[in-house]
Amino acid sequence: MDMAPQQAKAPRDGGARQRLTAKDWADAALTAMGEGGLAAVAVEPLAARLGTTKGSFYWHFTNRNALIEAALDRWEEVGTEAVITEVEAEPDPGERLRRLLLRATNWSAADPRDASLLASAAHPGVAAALARVTTRRLGYIAALFTDMGFPEEEARSRGLLAYTAYLGHTQLGHAVPQSLPAGAARDRYVDAVVETLVRPLNGGEGSENERT
Repeated sequence: MDMAPQQAKAPRDGGARQRLTAKDWADAALTAMGEGGLAAVAVEPLAARLGTTKGSFYWHFTNRNALIEAALDRWEEVGTEAVITEVEAEPDPGERLRRLLLRATNWSAADPRDASLLASAAHPGVAAALARVTTRRLGYIAALFTDMGFPEEEARSRGLLAYTAYLGHTQLGHAVPQSLPAGAARDRYVDAVVETLVRPLNGGEGSENERT
């Protein structure tokens, strides 16, 4: 769940060019993807955004596809692994789920990268990254439900439901943003979603903790 937008920044000294790294270029390309899809990843506009020349790009990358791959790696790092690391600081799995969904929904309106990459799934590199990230995210969310005491199969099912709810919220937030709650109302909405996700099934079938 990509909740930490990284914006490429121009040099701070107002004139002299920074010594840019491959990560700087990857972050700039990732921002461009969010703004305009894969078509927005073009060397000259990115160089202008970064306040440098194409020579800096070719110092780090052999071609545009290599830059796209690096940007997708950064998306995986900042939008999944860093978020999981942060959420893991909370010891209670139910609260971890709440914090994860709250952060995801708070950023989804401002950060279009997940929606943009889903729309570019026909690209082989994007498809591969989406597969890796989706597997990782679903596995992590399912593990939260397992930690709450749900059987493995049910944990996977509830994890999938939670993730599809996030994706639906993200898509709707960019297509019809006025239809979604904001501010404190969004927090209450997330609380209601979490309550629904952890509620026992009809007939009293719930988590192992709830059945004891």
